[in-house]
Amino acid sequence: MNIDALKIFITVAKYKNFSRAAEHLNFSQPTISLHIRNLEEEFNEQLLYRSPKYVELTKAGKVLYRNANKILTLYSNTKDEINHLSNIVSGSIKIGASYTIGEYLLPKYLAQFTSAHPEVDIEVVIKNTEEITELIRQARLDIGLIEGKIENNDLVVKPFLEDEMVLVTSPSSPIASKDNILPAQLNNQTWILREIGSGTRAYSDYLIKEWNLSIMRSYIFNSSQGIKEAVLNNLGIAILSHIIVEKELERGELVAISINKAHFTRTLSFIHQTNHSFSMAEQVFVNEMLEK
Repeated sequence: MNIDALKIFITVAKYKNFSRAAEHLNFSQPTISLHIRNLEEEFNEQLLYRSPKYVELTKAGKVLYRNANKILTLYSNTKDEINHLSNIVSGSIKIGASYTIGEYLLPKYLAQFTSAHPEVDIEVVIKNTEEITELIRQARLDIGLIEGKIENNDLVVKPFLEDEMVLVTSPSSPIASKDNILPAQLNNQTWILREIGSGTRAYSDYLIKEWNLSIMRSYIFNSSQGIKEAVLNNLGIAILSHIIVEKELERGELVAISINKAHFTRTLSFIHQTNHSFSMAEQVFVNEMLEK
């Protein structure tokens, strides 16, 4: 049995569409079709019902789909064990990361990791914290990297970094000239916020509620980069990770406002399912990130 054909079959079943599966895997559609036909010939059964708009699993296809993930996991674990004899880290990792981590921290870690372990294939999905958490619950990702807390304890949560949060504004904002302010002085400001489900949004909402602030108006962006650009253009104020605005603060393009001379942090964490069995590649990745 061809392992690549199994991976293609799982992807087609997931997307229910040959074209979307081909796009996701960066293969041509004829290549996808050929692998599926080869599997059907091998099992002497039709595995998919095909229509112009979508495909569905047949009864035989459902049996193969149910077992294909088990076969791929067993294959990956076997490959890991054999490579371990030569101290070679290989395999694949599906990583989900919230926007701050995925756009500003993870690329640097991955560059170092893949340089040391070129045999490891990595797929990264970047969404907000709530979405990454749900994908972990559905076992569609191996490891999640999120900001802040999750609501219940059905997943394993391992902190790996304390992230400093700062209130930023444009240098032309009236509050930019103040060295230190009281929370009440933030009343009736325009806030630039992330969407519901974001770890950054949860932190902003927490402080706004804690300080009992009135908001004049707000703008919602679904990325931290969008928020930063909005603040740079003096659209309002925002609370962001220091990692995101570090360069702009150094260049004087943004100003960090001190509030009661307090220091604000949140925890960045790994998450995974409680029964998740770590491959060697996953374990090495987690260990090396924890050592940073």
